Order: sequence, then C-alpha cells, then structure tokens
Amino acid sequence: MLVTTTSPPVPDVFSPGKIGPLTLRNRTIKAATYEGLSHRGKVTRDLVDFHVRYAAGGVGMTTVAYCAVSPEGRTDKHQVLWRPEALPGLRVLTDAVHAEGAAVSAQIGHAGPVANPTGRGVVLAPSRHFRGLGFTTPASLGDLHRIVRDHAAAARMAIEAGFDAVEVHLGHNYLASSFLSPKLNRRTDSYGGDLENRARLAREIMTAVREAVGDRIAIIAKMNMDDGVPGGFWLDEAIVVAQWLEADGSVDALEMTAGSSLRNPMYLFKGDVPLDAFAEVMPKPIRLGVKLFGRALLREYPYRDGYLLDDARQIRAAVKLPMVLLGGITNKEVMDRGMAEGFQFVAMARALLREPDLVNRIQADHRVRSLCNHNNRCMPTNFTGARCVLVDRATTRSQTWGTEAGYVGASTEDR
Repeated sequence: MLVTTTSPPVPDVFSPGKIGPLTLRNRTIKAATYEGLSHRGKVTRDLVDFHVRYAAGGVGMTTVAYCAVSPEGRTDKHQVLWRPEALPGLRVLTDAVHAEGAAVSAQIGHAGPVANPTGRGVVLAPSRHFRGLGFTTPASLGDLHRIVRDHAAAARMAIEAGFDAVEVHLGHNYLASSFLSPKLNRRTDSYGGDLENRARLAREIMTAVREAVGDRIAIIAKMNMDDGVPGGFWLDEAIVVAQWLEADGSVDALEMTAGSSLRNPMYLFKGDVPLDAFAEVMPKPIRLGVKLFGRALLREYPYRDGYLLDDARQIRAAVKLPMVLLGGITNKEVMDRGMAEGFQFVAMARALLREPDLVNRIQADHRVRSLCNHNNRCMPTNFTGARCVLVDRATTRSQTWGTEAGYVGASTEDR
C-alpha cells in the first residue's frame, strides 16, 4: 500500500500566528533595538511614541529593548530597570501599542560583561578578563542565583505591566551568552567546562521564567547561533542547546541571532561600518582609540537579504518549536522564503527604523522593498534616540510618564 505524506501548508506572513498563548494579527515582529529613549530607568513619551509608530505601521508585535533585570545588568544608566516604579509608564506603553491592534513584548536580560558599570560598580562575567578600561568580576554562585530570581521577577512584572510576551536575552555575549561561550567561560565549577555546564545558567533562567508566568504570556528565547569569535559559541553547540530548551518546555519560540557585543558587534548587522559616527558618541578618552583602532573590533561584513537563514535553517531542522527568522528581512520575497523553510515569524529592525510603516506598505503592494541601505549609522544613535539618520526626527528625553493622569515632566533631580 502506498502511503503519501503531505507537508503542512506554508503560512502567509500576513496571516495570524500563534506563540504559546498569544495570537498575533500577522507574523511580523519589530525586533529589539535599544531605543535610548528611557530616562533614569523609566518610560518616556518618546519611548511610547517610538513603539506606537511600529504598531500603527502594521507589525504583529513590537519588542521593547532592553529591559534589565538587575541594576548591574544595564548597558546604559537610563535603561528601563524592572522595579515597581517603572510599571506605570510601561503600562501606558503597552496600552498605547494595544490601541493600535499590535501585541508588545519586553526583552529581559542581564548584560553581564557588556554592561555599563553602574549601580554596584562591577561588571559580572563567567570569568575574569580584561574589558575596556578594567577587568570583569567573576559572578559568584550567589550572584547567579539572584540573577535567575531577577529574571523570574521581571517576567511577573511584565504581566503586571500588560506585556503579551517576554523575550529572554541569551545572545550577543550578554551574561547568559557569555556563560555559553568556551572563550569567555573558564570556570571550573558546575557552570563551566562542558556544554551542559555552560548552558546551565541559560536553562535555569528560562525554567525560572516559565515557572513564574506559566502560560499567561508567551516566552521567546533570543539565542546566539555563532558568536563570530574564534573559540566562541558556535552552531554545533547552539543546535544542542536549542534542543535542550525545547525538551525543558521553558520556551514557546526561538529567535536565533549572532555576534558578540563584546568582541565582534558588526557580525550580526552586516553592511557598512561608520567609524566616524561610532567615535562621535564615545567619551573623549575612548574616541581617539575608536578612530585609530576601531577596525580591529568593528569588522565589516557584506550585507545580503536573509543573511542568517543559512545557519538558522539548521536549528529549524533540529527542533519543532515555532521560530522567528531574523537578519535582513526587508521585502515580501525574503519573508516568503522564511515561511517556506518552516519559520513561523520574521523579525525586522533597521528596515523599520527607516520606514515604520513598511509592513503596511508591503501588505498593500508585495513589490515594495525597503529603502534601508544598511549604512548602519542608526547604530550609534542607540544611546541618544534610535533612529535612521536619513529620516528627520527629533528625539528627546524630556518627559516621564506619570502614574495616573497621563505623563508629567521630569523633575530637576531626574534630568
């Protein structure tokens, strides 16, 4: 008897899609790009407007980045920090996005060796190594247990603030990612050595988040496939960790990424390297060094549409979880290619900075292609108000949202 099997139908990117308990109106996601629009850890009017633009522009979900779970885990002193004082503003943000018909996710995590040493004044990492102007501090077991609890607490607060999902940051050599890296993790305890030990922190974080929220909101893990660093975390190990996360039942979807904010930041972005623009936003002691030696860190990689697909399809073949395709999603053709290869969602970043309404425009006319030219001059704007420099848009940090009656001006103390 001849038995035939049929493949599941390829979904249209503009059809509804489901991540755990969450159903999105379509399968496009505004990827997390640090906005640089929060102030002293609180939401500003500009941050709300930033995400409302993408919701009104048609995305199924927008992602608020980067919300730190612990004071020492911030990359910027103004970054949103999960604490009760931030919740009223975050609720205004989620309400505003929902009013446009989109869902909203909070990216949560701990920057680890990528952090700006605020708060406790230490930069936590798996092991001691030189970073910029000083050395990292090896995280103690107490630090790690606290940080796992901080992730769980942040996820609970995300529900209170009205978020539909949390995206847990396991990439870019932030803390969990740095533990995964054989190059950065030289520990000899239960968090170092073989892959099972190096993946322990990531798995504990994801399990704690799942236990904290159950199925009340969607849980996405954003994880590196490749650090882009010799001796770092790479695809063969990423496949195994993805399978472990699936077996743990701690995630509803995976978004695969690449690169190291610590050692090779341009590996994720591809395209031009605007050294002059990067140098301009650096403190004066570092500015000259960036101009003279920046090419050693900020290496240039050619851009092409769908540039992470080749690696991501290997993760796709190894797990059954829904997956989000990231990297060079700029037109309907590459969206359709991702859907045809088994990805359920696509995430867009620079293309939407250039054109916040790009999703609506592509849906109306499938021939539309992004105007983004990948000059990457948007990257240095992250700490002054993320934007495409080709678009004239004023950004400020002038207002913080009040607890009840709309928003109020920042106090002198806050400025």
